[in-house]
Order: sequence, then structure tokens, then C-alpha cells
Amino acid sequence: MISLLLAAALALPNDGAQVIQVSAKKFEFSPAVIELKIGVPVVLEITSLDRKHGFALPDFKIDEQVEAGGVTRIRFVPDRAGTFAFHCSVFCGSGHEDMGGTIVVKT
Repeated sequence: MISLLLAAALALPNDGAQVIQVSAKKFEFSPAVIELKIGVPVVLEITSLDRKHGFALPDFKIDEQVEAGGVTRIRFVPDRAGTFAFHCSVFCGSGHEDMGGTIVVKT
């Protein structure tokens, strides 16, 4: 039991990061709109429900692969307010071009 608690504690960010679960599947991310606060660390935990996808957030120089069945963790600190587009960066079929969303960073 103690080892399970220790493992759970180690999995949590210890810097006050906000953890947001994101799922990816043909041809959508959920949630499609993610609200963050400037200066607050965030960890996006992205899970693919069907196949390999990508997660690209060009304004923050992020482009990561998301393997089916696994979790890709992306940690960053939003350093400016605004609305920023993200999209799938791995071709996933007809409809791929519409697979995206926005991150809204507020002060």
C-alpha cells in the first residue's frame, strides 16, 4: 500500500503545475479549448484513443508525438496571454486538417 501511495505522489507535479487531461482521436482533441493562466506551470497529459497522433503548439515551440495507448506529458509555463492554436501534426486520414483546438491564456 505504501509503495502505491509513493508512486502516486511521485506521479504528481510538485511545482504546483496544473494537470490537464486531453484525449486525441480521429479527428478531434477533447477538450478542444484549454484555459490556462499566465505564469502557472501546466502539464498536458495527452492520450490517443485510436492511433498515433501529434500535438503541435507552434507559438510555444511544442511538437510531440502521441502514441496509441500511451500518455504523452507536455510540461510548459505559458509566458504570455492570448489565444493560441494547436493541431495534430501526424497525418491521420481525411479530416486530419480539422483536428485542432485553442489554448486561451489569461492574466
